[in-house]
Amino acid sequence: GSINIIATVMNMRAPGMTYMKMPLFVWTWLITAFLLVAVMPVLAGAVTMMLMDVHFGTSFFSAAGGGDPVLFQHVFWFFGHPEVYIIILPAFGVVSQIIPAFSRKALFGYDSMVYATASIAFLSFIVWAHHMYTVGMPVAGEMFFMYATMLIAVPTGVKVFNWVTTMWRGALTFETPMLFCIGFLILFTIGGFTGLMLAIAPADFQYHDSYFVVAHFHYVMVAGAIFSMSAAIYYWLPKWCGRMYNESMGKAHFWISFVGFNLAFFPQHFVGLAGMPRRIPDYALQFTDFNMMSSVGAFIYGGAQILFLYNVIATIVSGTPVSDEKVWEGAEGLEWTIPTPAPYHTFETPPAVS
Repeated sequence: GSINIIATVMNMRAPGMTYMKMPLFVWTWLITAFLLVAVMPVLAGAVTMMLMDVHFGTSFFSAAGGGDPVLFQHVFWFFGHPEVYIIILPAFGVVSQIIPAFSRKALFGYDSMVYATASIAFLSFIVWAHHMYTVGMPVAGEMFFMYATMLIAVPTGVKVFNWVTTMWRGALTFETPMLFCIGFLILFTIGGFTGLMLAIAPADFQYHDSYFVVAHFHYVMVAGAIFSMSAAIYYWLPKWCGRMYNESMGKAHFWISFVGFNLAFFPQHFVGLAGMPRRIPDYALQFTDFNMMSSVGAFIYGGAQILFLYNVIATIVSGTPVSDEKVWEGAEGLEWTIPTPAPYHTFETPPAVS
């Protein structure tokens, strides 16, 4: 699949569609595809060595046979950290399409967004051991991975700055896709700040394997992947099926999700800092109140997704028909130049891009 995406983007662009004219969504998928091609063989190697240890008596990771258990962590996290960006980069692409549409402005700093995306992808290969500060790594190694992890915040900050600047003095409207993108910006920024805290090697000895890490991960990944995916579905659903979703229900979905998410995961910062470890079946009594808040918030957030599912199905079955090519006033891109819903065999003659 990744090779297919790379070949398609590199060889089948429309006439006049140079690399620096491609939508950011396409750029993020192209770079994500390169990441997948690079790291999936590493995961396959790790799994193969582990299965060989378990079933065929080898000792890649078994200390009893002269192997190194920490080697598994290195190999796994060399895959595992780029995997985080494999999930988040397409989300960045979605947000980069939607914010300009509802700001009615061109994306600020297009070139810098492309270079920032490529920089994030490159740096993701040299930060894996920040998951492993507590295994007894040499101080020089800890210093390298600490500074490399902090460095990855720079291109990420460029992206957040460009999104906010795109909205600055734009003709903003707050339809559901835009609300989810703004929610993404707020929550992802919080997750980014806690990520910088986790990057600091001496401090990480307190945070490691605590609920602080759980809170950080969810602020980055749920806000990044789930909120942006919801935004994308609301944004492109009318183009896909030719019917408009219920806007009031969509906004209710956003606000319930936003409140439920924060109620579920923000308290986990506090219990993590207080010493509550992750991956435990029970917890000490002093953590009860915050855990109860998290449980209530999780049910609220989960209930909101039922509302989302109902809205999508109801839209496909009986939504208000939409016939305009451009469903959203500020939307840009070739998909908004074709009929709604998008017909089969679109662009049998490639469109010329000026």
